[in-house]
Amino acid sequence: MSDAPSSATASAPDMLELAALLCSRVCHDLISPVGAIVNGLEVLDDDPKPEDREFALDLIRKSAKTASARLQFCRLAFGAAGSSGAQIDLGDAQTMAKGHIEDGKCTITWNLPRLLLPKNRVKLLLNMLVVSQHTIPRGGLLTVDPIGEGAAMSFRITATGHNARLPQNISELLSGERGPAADAHAIQPYYTRLLAQACGLSVTLKLEGEAVIVTAS
Repeated sequence: MSDAPSSATASAPDMLELAALLCSRVCHDLISPVGAIVNGLEVLDDDPKPEDREFALDLIRKSAKTASARLQFCRLAFGAAGSSGAQIDLGDAQTMAKGHIEDGKCTITWNLPRLLLPKNRVKLLLNMLVVSQHTIPRGGLLTVDPIGEGAAMSFRITATGHNARLPQNISELLSGERGPAADAHAIQPYYTRLLAQACGLSVTLKLEGEAVIVTAS
């Protein structure tokens, strides 16, 4: 019988494993649009008919735009995004969030003022948006509201959509009740918890009627 720890009591990943899992998460987000670009180029290599050529070019344009938006978002949400102690403009965060998340199924209502906030708070906000998006798999609306003001501002995101739900295990990963599984999906809410802790906050996820509320406080 194995004496390895269960997933509920697994130890936290070390720095190397955390970096590897976050890299896997970024690759997971990019593989689809990059693969579509490759497919479009292969169609062009086959000297297609004019209508197929236009289809391939349109696929490449859309996929390149998607890949660029996801890269910009991931750089800010998961990457260094400036020196230690840097501040980030919430207006830039809004642009990147909309470019990454708004895809025809999901839209964002952004009720935050435009100001500079500490880097980790903005990274926390973007990761909260990713968590919120998972609660409305069929699409819907994410409404972002401030809690407090100034440099101490925190956030509340309301996710509304058909069959809004609490994804399995995410609440436990955010609260620390469950250890992260060694995969790119679980590492994102776990990383969100680490960002919240760095800001002196905690993130909660709860169902209220037909909406899911994600709060950092």
